[in-house]
Amino acid sequence: MTTRRIRGAAVAAAVAVTGVAACSAPGGGTGGSGSADSVVIGVASEPDTLSPLLGYGKDGNSKLFDGLLARDADLELEPALAKALPEVGDGGRTYTYTLRDGVEFSDGEPLTSADVVFTYRTILDAKTNNSYRSELDAIKEVRADGDRKVVFTLKYPYAPFAGRTVLPIVPEHVAGDQDPNTGSFNTEPVGTGPYVLSAWSKGEKLSFKANPDYWGGAPKVKKFTMAIVEDDDVRATRLRAGDLDGAVLPPNLAAAFKNDSGRKTYDAKSYDFRTVTLPTENKVTGDRAIRQALDAAVDRRAMVDRILDGAGRPAYGPLPSDDPWFAKGIERDQDLDKAKQILDKAGWKAGDDGLRAKGGQKAAFTLLYPSGDKVRQDHALAYASDAKKAGMDVKVESATWEVIEPRMKNTAVLAGFGSTGDPDYGLYTMLHSSLAGDGFNNMGRYDNSAVDEALDTGRRSQDEAARKAAYDTLQRALVKDPGYTFLTHIDHIYVLADRWNGLTTQVEPHEHGFASGPWWNIETWQPKK
Repeated sequence: MTTRRIRGAAVAAAVAVTGVAACSAPGGGTGGSGSADSVVIGVASEPDTLSPLLGYGKDGNSKLFDGLLARDADLELEPALAKALPEVGDGGRTYTYTLRDGVEFSDGEPLTSADVVFTYRTILDAKTNNSYRSELDAIKEVRADGDRKVVFTLKYPYAPFAGRTVLPIVPEHVAGDQDPNTGSFNTEPVGTGPYVLSAWSKGEKLSFKANPDYWGGAPKVKKFTMAIVEDDDVRATRLRAGDLDGAVLPPNLAAAFKNDSGRKTYDAKSYDFRTVTLPTENKVTGDRAIRQALDAAVDRRAMVDRILDGAGRPAYGPLPSDDPWFAKGIERDQDLDKAKQILDKAGWKAGDDGLRAKGGQKAAFTLLYPSGDKVRQDHALAYASDAKKAGMDVKVESATWEVIEPRMKNTAVLAGFGSTGDPDYGLYTMLHSSLAGDGFNNMGRYDNSAVDEALDTGRRSQDEAARKAAYDTLQRALVKDPGYTFLTHIDHIYVLADRWNGLTTQVEPHEHGFASGPWWNIETWQPKK
């Protein structure tokens, strides 16, 4: 039986909070004196859906829903809809959860074990368009044991399974009669969370109001709005003008608010990294020598210093170098001589213009990045500059995700990934060959049998030493056969009006803005006196 707290892969680092100052807040008041019971936050993107059945809130911290478990500030698992952490039996093959008493959905209907069973079975149904289904691959069966207990039976012992049960629970009485892919629940959700959706203007904003009957206590922040502002510069301008109470900002734009006494800056460590996908189906990026040369040519430290203003770390692989699962010794500096030697040996010869070619094929390819994302733009331009020094021509283009998605099969993309909790959570979907081309999973269609074997061992083994060895093998294999050029792990920077107590950050995943950020626990904020 497991009653102790289950520790995440990393402990949240101390939050660097710097005092900074405000213009005016939405609604006309100054940033320091605006209403403390409402907040407007500027974020870069909006979700496609608000249904957990399609992946919304899968990593926890959804304000509309709760999971059986949640993560605290230190990423440790704690009870949420469950009364306690699960009872684990049969050598790690069964997990039994007892539900908290008295929990209701926002429409007043009680939470029961049937809702939990419905949620997981629907996600596991192949007809449901949930691209994260593989994350629940270990589940053989989920069943109700009366109204208050749920039992998961696993196909194999899966060490980090409890962390998967932060997944939000959906009401069967609402979503059960709908097509999970097209039903109204996707935009009109009903959950057990501290907030309910009050309005959604696509491409503009999502508005939420406090759930007065929330089982964890009615929030003091009565309403909050997530304003969708894709362009980094525009988001900073609106924050400065007082149109926003807070915003997600790149480091160089956040630095402009350091002298504002009514605002604070929050610097959150993260697993979030920027990387270049190198599709195997592209004639140039599909060549291992090209990928190896790009890995050697890139100056990661310069990207951290010049693009992130020091708010990040070089990325030598998908795990940050201060993570306990990181493979020591794979750190590497820029080495242009090595890059040129690799290309020479592989037959990519430099012409009079310095550009390399092989068999009539130029060492040139296009790199796409999402429009309005200044951090990715700067990474892409720096990457192209480094590649050129070794004789490779990278043409940088901006585009919307609607344009990028159909092209990413054979076009490089300046992408972002990173999940907290356990190495399996982010690495399997990114690298396993069985998921090649499955939406944004394994975007570059990477296929390496040693990496697949390590991922399977890491997922199925109960022995921590064996798992550590598997992920160590995986990271070293990625250095020899890079399917991506890993660039930087970035800190997440937020600037908010200083009107509340209780704002903290966690070590964050790639996805932030709606769930992570200083508002990950907005339901517990208290207005400053």
